[in-house]
Parts: sequence; C-alpha cells; structure tokens
Amino acid sequence: MSSSASLLPFTVSSSSSSSSSSIASLLPSSTPLCFSQPRLISTSATFKQHRFSFPSVKGRRKFPTLPFSSTKRFLVRAAEYKFPDPIPEFADAETEKFKSHLLQKLTKKDIYGESVEEIVGICTEIFSTFLHSEYGGPGTLLVLPFVDMADTLNEQGFPGGPIAARAAITWAQNNVDKDWREWNKVDKK
Repeated sequence: MSSSASLLPFTVSSSSSSSSSSIASLLPSSTPLCFSQPRLISTSATFKQHRFSFPSVKGRRKFPTLPFSSTKRFLVRAAEYKFPDPIPEFADAETEKFKSHLLQKLTKKDIYGESVEEIVGICTEIFSTFLHSEYGGPGTLLVLPFVDMADTLNEQGFPGGPIAARAAITWAQNNVDKDWREWNKVDKK
C-alpha cells in the first residue's frame, strides 16, 4: 500500500474503470484515491468517545409549579384577553403624522420622481385602513399592511415599492405604539 493510501480511512472498490472515474469526480481534487481489489467499502478509522463535563450544580433547583387547575385558569384568562378597539381619532391623527413623515422621507430620494404623491397616497390609505380597523394598541402592530404597500406599489409599476414600505414600517415601529400610549395618558387625565 502506498503512503497516500494510508491517509484514507477507507478503501474504495470498483469493478470497472468507469465507476472509479465517477467516484473520483465526486471527491475534491486534492483527495488521493486508492483502489484495491473489488470488495466492499470498509472503514479503518477508529473513533474516540469524548465525554463532555458540565459544571456541577450543587443542590437541585426546584422551580415552582402550579397545579393543573391553576394553569388551566391562567391559559383561559390569556385566551379571553381582548385588545381594545381601534380609536378613530387616534387613527386620524396618526395617519396625518405618517403621511407627512413619509412624504418628507420619500421626496429626498430620487428614485420616485414625480410619482411621490401617488406613492404616499397609496401607503397612507393602506395604513389608515389598518389603524381604523385593526390597531388596538401596543402589541397589535402587524406587518401585513406594509407588505400590502410593497405589493400594491409593485403591481402598479411604481419604482421603489419595497423601499417605501421599509420607510413606512420603520416609522410605524418607532412611533405608533409610543404615540398610542401618549394618546391614552392624555385621554385618562
């Protein structure tokens, strides 16, 4: 056996030269091949078992458990929680903020050209519909209206639909929940 053959953990058998060339084409060019008499592929590599040691924990920690009935009541209460209904006045005020921000942001970009007003109009309409029908406070801001914005702009052939939708969702993530909290603080006083 040659010195290159001892580097391989196995021997490759073949019954014809065509199958040996197909095997050679599957291996990287730097891997040496050693062909012996026709026989099954056998492994000669030995595997060592490694044991991993983990730091021992002195004393077992017991985590508090709730009886099944308490857990069930907790889950039922979570399922019964309903988010507040959308507030139309808040939706109107937030839509105006959104529109002015998006108009200011998109006018800075050259890719929209003269269609900035139309793009902002489409995005504002979708955002307003979402705020009036689905947004009920923190935790209810969804991605779907912004996906709809990008899809609608692309379908109508406007340039930069995904960029406009990204600008819209960035503003919404940074402002809508915060503005809703402020709106409700003022409302309660």
